[in-house]
Amino acid sequence: MNPARTIAVCGKGGVGKTTIAALMVRAMAERGNQRILAIDADPAIGLSYALGVDVVKTVDDIRNDLIQKVREDKIDDKANTLRMLDYEVFGALSERKGFALLAIGRPEGEGCYCQVNHLLKDVIESLSVNFDVVVIDGEAGIEQINRRVMKNVDHLVLVSDTSAKGVNVAKIIQKVARDNQAVNYKSTGLLLNRIRDEGEVEMIMNRLDLELLGWIPEDELVREYDLEGRPYLEFPNESLTSAVIQGILHSIGI
Repeated sequence: MNPARTIAVCGKGGVGKTTIAALMVRAMAERGNQRILAIDADPAIGLSYALGVDVVKTVDDIRNDLIQKVREDKIDDKANTLRMLDYEVFGALSERKGFALLAIGRPEGEGCYCQVNHLLKDVIESLSVNFDVVVIDGEAGIEQINRRVMKNVDHLVLVSDTSAKGVNVAKIIQKVARDNQAVNYKSTGLLLNRIRDEGEVEMIMNRLDLELLGWIPEDELVREYDLEGRPYLEFPNESLTSAVIQGILHSIGI
């Protein structure tokens, strides 16, 4: 079975990355010809909410249960532990029409349980081969994807609005990912959000050494969905935002 193609959506909090990740999942799920895994790697579990999914158990819940077993010396061997984790992670999947969702949960607390994190990451990567595409809604940084989700990403999509802070975070993430090899990725690019006109795009891109994947204009419909807390699975295809998302997926071969 071929490995899933993976898209990681990263950026500063508040720039719209969760909305974009949700619309990517919706666009692909609606086609009906791909198996989609959405991974909510933001501790706020925003992607789950944006897709209208109630999360019962997170990977971090599983992690904490495993740590407790380690402390109580109830773990026998690695093979049995992996089988147990496989079962637990599969049980934490929320299935919906056209996609499944896995929530990572909050960052780990005190104490370093690196072996536990490695086991869980291996299980998640093993799970991903059952899907055609994996969409990860990540935190502001890139480290969490490497430490808690998966090492290899096909497409790193950096999201920013027009703010200098948002653009700077996108630059930092790209630099960390490239220089420190935090994540092995095949392509990366910038998606600008809440743009008023092409002049803003030109002004921002003149300061960056990043490929522009596309830009999304200020969209009152997106604002309405956010205000009312409506799931993006209901978002209309006729929207310009939907068209931009479809164009980006097409440009990266998905």
